[in-house]
Amino acid sequence: MTDGDSASDEAERGPALTVDDIEAARRRLANVVHRTPLDTSRTFADMSGAASLGLKLEQLQRTGSFKIRGAYNAMAQLSPAERETGVIAASAGNHAQGVALAGDLLGIDTTIVVPEVTPAAKIAATREYGATVLVEGDIYERSYEHALERAEETGETFVHPFDDAAVVAGQGTVGLELLAQYPAMDTVLVSIGGGGLISGIGTATAAADREVRVVGVQPEGAAHAGPSLEAGEIRPLDGVDTVAEGIADTRMLETTFAIASEVVDDVVTVSDREIAAAVTLLAERQKTVAEGAGAAPLAAALSDRLDLADANPAVVVSGGNANLTDHAELARTGLFELGRYAEARLALASWPARVGEVVEAVTAEGAELDALERARRTAADHPNRTPVTIGIEGRGPDHLDAVLTAVSALDGVSVVERSVRDDG
Repeated sequence: MTDGDSASDEAERGPALTVDDIEAARRRLANVVHRTPLDTSRTFADMSGAASLGLKLEQLQRTGSFKIRGAYNAMAQLSPAERETGVIAASAGNHAQGVALAGDLLGIDTTIVVPEVTPAAKIAATREYGATVLVEGDIYERSYEHALERAEETGETFVHPFDDAAVVAGQGTVGLELLAQYPAMDTVLVSIGGGGLISGIGTATAAADREVRVVGVQPEGAAHAGPSLEAGEIRPLDGVDTVAEGIADTRMLETTFAIASEVVDDVVTVSDREIAAAVTLLAERQKTVAEGAGAAPLAAALSDRLDLADANPAVVVSGGNANLTDHAELARTGLFELGRYAEARLALASWPARVGEVVEAVTAEGAELDALERARRTAADHPNRTPVTIGIEGRGPDHLDAVLTAVSALDGVSVVERSVRDDG
């Protein structure tokens, strides 16, 4: 709120969302969505200093994320005429698949506008749910504008990914499930993009018979929510730069900002490297494939930005629609961030005779050789040596240093450059 008049207007309109709206959404979704698991992790509790830590695994939801909840709840309330005309949405990923599946289940024709950078796999998945996919615009904002223009021309109903109370109510069913599944929960960590998920969860937990602290998590390269909520007004970013594309929004909009202003207690930021480490740990310890946006809350829990001593936080893993190549690269970055991966550039006196000796030396030290390839020669390389790059996975910085020392001790092999994180 910024002045008395706006507060008065809000009082006359009533709250944008109530727990009754979320309860109604739960009834609509009862036979549509999965009640995703809540797994507790002793490992992550110990790493964060928490008394216990629960993981709400929304990557196991239909379409691989929570988005089907809001999309279906909104589309199920369309009038017969609106259903007949069809719906349109703009999305580069999870919302697209949620709308497409909801349309298939409800018998509504759906059109999804995606930007040119959308991975082919996501386009294919959206089409498999029966949607028509239009590729328009180099970035999401251009796709969004095209979808709105087409909606005006065709009469199709535009289904917004978050600026819609019915969509937010659907996302809020995650909060109702958390309250039932995790009685000890006193804190919930939720990624913020446009703010639909945290607004819904926050509304659900605010109506509970116990106090639950609601903490939003954003990447450093898309951190609009904290400054906006602190200022009491929407403060959009000029651009975003983050590996967590699922929450790479420049701002919240009116609906989510109004709700979040009432229910969000705090917002913290995490780096892309911290997100990468969380992606790695979820894959390794939880056997869970999470996209960057889904791993961000765990990154916050494991960071020094939150004091979770003796707390019982729930971490919402909101989605797992990761391109496998991107996931592998992010996991490798995560291993480096955790101090368990090293890269080095070698100079070999003979090629490929010395390669076998390098492999044996790495193996003998109890490390894993992740990559080995002949590198492009540069002017700085010795003219009578073959440049080779290697990637090694080990137990920690000291172990990796020992491995590279053993490699450099080989006859005819020298380590020209090494990259080992020194603080694990």
